[in-house]
Amino acid sequence: MDKGFFIEVNSQQRNCDGEKICGDVFLYRYIREEDRVVAVLSDGMGHGVKANILATLTSTMALNFTREHKEVDRIAEIIMNTLPVCSERKISYSTFTIIDIESSGRATILEYDNPPTIILRGNREFDPAWKKVILEKGKHAGKILKTCSFVPEKEDRIIFCSDGVSQSGMGSDELPFGWERENIASYASKLVTGEKSISASVLAGKIVTMAHKNDDYRAKDDISCAIIYFREPRKLLLSTGPPYEKEKDPELASKVKGFEGKVILCGGTTADIIARELNRKIVDELIFEDPELPPESFLEGIDLVTEGILTLQKVNEILKTFNNSVRLGKGPADKIVKLLMESDEIHFIIGTRINIAHQDPNLPVELEIRRTVVKRIARLLEEKWLKSITFEYI
Repeated sequence: MDKGFFIEVNSQQRNCDGEKICGDVFLYRYIREEDRVVAVLSDGMGHGVKANILATLTSTMALNFTREHKEVDRIAEIIMNTLPVCSERKISYSTFTIIDIESSGRATILEYDNPPTIILRGNREFDPAWKKVILEKGKHAGKILKTCSFVPEKEDRIIFCSDGVSQSGMGSDELPFGWERENIASYASKLVTGEKSISASVLAGKIVTMAHKNDDYRAKDDISCAIIYFREPRKLLLSTGPPYEKEKDPELASKVKGFEGKVILCGGTTADIIARELNRKIVDELIFEDPELPPESFLEGIDLVTEGILTLQKVNEILKTFNNSVRLGKGPADKIVKLLMESDEIHFIIGTRINIAHQDPNLPVELEIRRTVVKRIARLLEEKWLKSITFEYI
């Protein structure tokens, strides 16, 4: 999606007081072959397991139907008619907001019964001109959904949440009708004014924390906030392995030196080459923050220097289960994961020289391991974290 900006998608949630499972479900996918991002937030009726099952059903359907490029009213109709209806109250079991950002840059939002989506352009609210979609057939005929379509600009944010946010504090002296959309919008705008490049996850976290505070820290409902932020990409270079030919060492060093963004070097030989070529000194740290790995080193102008294969394998292990609630440690692999998470466009330079110290040069096992591990890391970063990845072999 080359529109000169990166699309950061993130969400934060807090369960209803006393519940182990959240009744709101947020899902998103980057559909690589179409260069599209689809995100869905669904709020199941009630809370706990039953609500979670209904919201999971809704969000999964919404994601799949939207993927198939069905028309907005068609998507609404299919989902609404597939959802079970509560026998007593005759209302649908879950609400949803679907956001579809196509490769052309156009974003379409379809909303049913969730609090109205807030769009900030910079720190000001932007109105994309909403239209109503009235269902014509099926058990939900006459139901009204809302939709809009617009082309996002850099520094736009789409903020959508469950009613655990908008109704937080309801009945209290300060917020008799709950926190309400206008207050959420002005709170978000204030935060953006204070920190122009506040990330999607931090902003979502602050909104969720505030809603929780409105409820006196005993959430009356599941609280969820998801944010899509269109911004300048943050770049990172990860270089691992020495170049195939020694003559290429200066080329690698100049790529590292000239890179505009953060730089990680994985592998002692790689670091030695860069230090030698740039005439800088490596300082070895002997503090073992992670008992499984050799400690990091320091090299002027480089953000992180670690050992190679073992550290990359551990990065892959951490990424497999990593999510917003995972607390990273201080070890070298944890630090790499932290930098990867903070970056959007990640460029890997993979050296293809075989390390004689490791094995018989006729068996380029280490090279294969290096390539395989880096590819696995890249796949996780692309699919799960929507990172933009490029490779270069030297």
